[in-house]
Amino acid sequence: MTKQQRYKQVISWFQANMPIAETELCYDNPFQLIIAVILSAQCTDKRVNMITPNLYAAFPTPEVLAASNPETVYEYIKSVSYPNNKAKHLVAMAQMLMQDYDGKIPSDIDQLMRLPGVGKKTANVIASVAFNIPALAVDTHVFRVANRIGLTNSRTPSETEKELTAHIPKSLWSIAHHWLILHGRYVCIARKPQCESCGLNSYCKSFEKHLYI
Repeated sequence: MTKQQRYKQVISWFQANMPIAETELCYDNPFQLIIAVILSAQCTDKRVNMITPNLYAAFPTPEVLAASNPETVYEYIKSVSYPNNKAKHLVAMAQMLMQDYDGKIPSDIDQLMRLPGVGKKTANVIASVAFNIPALAVDTHVFRVANRIGLTNSRTPSETEKELTAHIPKSLWSIAHHWLILHGRYVCIARKPQCESCGLNSYCKSFEKHLYI
């Protein structure tokens, strides 16, 4: 199977079996989304969703969060991974929003990446989810699944993003991000992928090589 054939088959399968694929983070507006995505780094969405209701209520706007301090924010997020750093990033992010963006979340990926705590992956998520801008964020699930299936043969998330966006139609970038995340979260899991019951095993390079059987 050629790489082009593999991409065609994988995309067709997802379109038929996962026509709706969205973030599992809970949010009501772009400000809440950027908070949730920053918190979700190396942490589960389930854990983030447990703490964000109280966090959103305490800091409903960039102005309120910018006027706070990391020590106060820490008390709301201490159960997530790396709470000290994330508390600092959240406050600094809100302060930059107030100083440089009139309290509004920018939609441009390069502008988003200026914000503390926002890397390329987070910027891509915000752009695609909050503003419907074509972008394909590569997190640990996307990186793992894309390489296992054989969609990519990359060593870094940046290489994975370049290869995926070169082969997947731009109109599908945003949903493809969620396809791969959800598949990696519930089927193609890190330690014991469910290969025998996976609907993609006919198109999967690792399954062809019997790596996980």
